[in-house]
Amino acid sequence: MFIVNLKSLSFFKNMKKQKIILSLEQALALPYATQRFVQLGWRVIRIESPAEDGENAGDPNRYIGADLGFSDLHSYYIAPNTGKEAITINLKKKEGQELLKKLIKELDVDVFMCNTLPKRYKQLGIDYETLKEANPDIIWCSISAMGPEYPERAGYDPALQAMMGFTYLTGEPNGLPVPCGIPIIDLKAGDEAFTQVVLAMLESNTNKEIHISMAQCAASWLITALPQLAFVKNESELFTRSGNEHRSFIPCNAYPTKDGYLYLAIGNDLQWHKFVSHKGFEKLFSENRKTNEGRMKEKENIYKEIGELSKNYSTKEFFELCISLNLSAAPVNTVKEVALLPFVDVCMMKTTIPNGKEVKLSPPSYNTAFLEKNNFSLNCPPRLGEQNNKVYQQIGITEKEIEKMVAEKII
Repeated sequence: MFIVNLKSLSFFKNMKKQKIILSLEQALALPYATQRFVQLGWRVIRIESPAEDGENAGDPNRYIGADLGFSDLHSYYIAPNTGKEAITINLKKKEGQELLKKLIKELDVDVFMCNTLPKRYKQLGIDYETLKEANPDIIWCSISAMGPEYPERAGYDPALQAMMGFTYLTGEPNGLPVPCGIPIIDLKAGDEAFTQVVLAMLESNTNKEIHISMAQCAASWLITALPQLAFVKNESELFTRSGNEHRSFIPCNAYPTKDGYLYLAIGNDLQWHKFVSHKGFEKLFSENRKTNEGRMKEKENIYKEIGELSKNYSTKEFFELCISLNLSAAPVNTVKEVALLPFVDVCMMKTTIPNGKEVKLSPPSYNTAFLEKNNFSLNCPPRLGEQNNKVYQQIGITEKEIEKMVAEKII
């Protein structure tokens, strides 16, 4: 029997009203989360600190990467912030905190998000108990290094990768520990914030205070590593750095070709049989290697022998051979080559930068109806406080009052 939660259905009825998110955000984890809401067609207004004494203000990522013609609009900031609006509020001032509550009430804001240090929540007047006074139904979500239990702990992806074992597990066996090539914990935390906010909207009690711990998010992804502690006989069996090889399935690895590398993932005994039955590859076969357990004992020799065979092929030739055998294989592509993959290129997010040039960014994780309707193109990310007049006038503040707030350094 299918049971329908009527309150959950009301969520979908209310989706006709454009959802509004106010986000005190910077860096990557939270801007990435709110970018996902933009891709649904929601209105996202990012809050930043106003400029003081000519210093770089607001999100530090505004000033990282290639200069696009404005001091507060550099390339690293672009991709996670397309389609958003930007306002400034000085939350160190009581007037700024009251202005934030007025925004939440007058705009009927659905979600407030932040990724500042937990110790600053009450100092800045952005804690859940304070903001729900402006809207009792608001969903409140924060991202921090380790949650409110560690209020002063800053969260930077590379350091968290080191702390949470990612760096220890990545790299060559006898080489240095290295972080992943992308800020994977930032992105995992952003995805988790997105997910938990949507779940809060679906649940009957929408009064939600959500704390996302980047460290806990990272630990949740150690699902193939942490459980080992309960099952190994001694510590020498625990996972450590293993280069390109898979720690459990043999012979998954990257193999040299005439012009590059190809990753071949053989995940079971049937696939191994297909591989070694191919003409010219029969010498890889032996009775001892019929099972994954047997291949584990001879893995170094197997890697070497496959490498001797693969380097006689171009990457394209070896790839086509593996695919013809229904094996999972892929060339080790550069980022430029990834951008040219047809299924990536067709759904690349796009925006037009200040010089009038349309640029491709990266694809969404899912092609929403909103993105398809807009041909995957979103407005250029806003400059610092670009929508101040628009947003503040929307809640009934006059131009003269806005000018006064600027003069008093409230915005």
